[in-house]
Amino acid sequence: MQLERKRKQFEDRGVRVAAISNDTAAALSNFAGRVGIGFPLLSDADSAIIRAFGVLNEEVPKDHAFFGIPHPVEFLLDPDRLVREKFFEENYRDRFTAGRVLVRQLGSKSGAARTSASTAHLKLTSWASDAIVRGGNRFALVLDIELNEKMHVYSPAVTGYIPIDWRMDDAEGLTHYEAEYPQGKTLHLPAIDESVPVYEGSIRLVRDVMVGQASALGDLLQDGKLTIRGSLRYQACDDRMCYLPSTVPVEWTINFEQHDRTRVPEALRR
Repeated sequence: MQLERKRKQFEDRGVRVAAISNDTAAALSNFAGRVGIGFPLLSDADSAIIRAFGVLNEEVPKDHAFFGIPHPVEFLLDPDRLVREKFFEENYRDRFTAGRVLVRQLGSKSGAARTSASTAHLKLTSWASDAIVRGGNRFALVLDIELNEKMHVYSPAVTGYIPIDWRMDDAEGLTHYEAEYPQGKTLHLPAIDESVPVYEGSIRLVRDVMVGQASALGDLLQDGKLTIRGSLRYQACDDRMCYLPSTVPVEWTINFEQHDRTRVPEALRR
């Protein structure tokens, strides 16, 4: 359903969406009609294509009813049908979200949970790649930073100065991956004859977060809303002086959706 919600955004970028599983064509047709899937669902009932792509879940015993299912995996193909990116998870409940692929691989600037804050040095906009997540989803959090004119902050590569630092609050049920920082520019400081790596103008920081199942999220999950918190610490300087270090709290509130556990009609089951 997440792919369906993002399908138009993929198509606007020239990317067509399709999914494949080892379910029968009848079962896939029933599912597509029930939840409103508008892209092709392909039946690989004997798991031949799943094996060919090397993604068969071999942890499922051969005598088990679920034998033949793939690991959760997404492939992004280029126009020459070459695999450009592969998003693979071992656990059958875990998924990279469609929104994450749009943000990280296709440069989408649209998202959810968008909030803005301003300080004396910069404007900070936080947002998420997806408006709705489920347990097991891996999606992206984004910080867009616009520094005031003539202002700079230090990149993580700096030595001897306070670098920009995006931290996440510790919380059970969430796995936070390392933030990704762009390459800084080298700025020469004539007053002290020193060169340092800094950011100026506009920069974007991105990091992934994996959401656990609802039972593991505790107070982070309230009334169907998932709240994730962190902070951005930095020290800003302009062409005249450096200012005291600042810390800006950041927060994302995202809709949390339970998994669809509806089974196909009994007549279509294996």
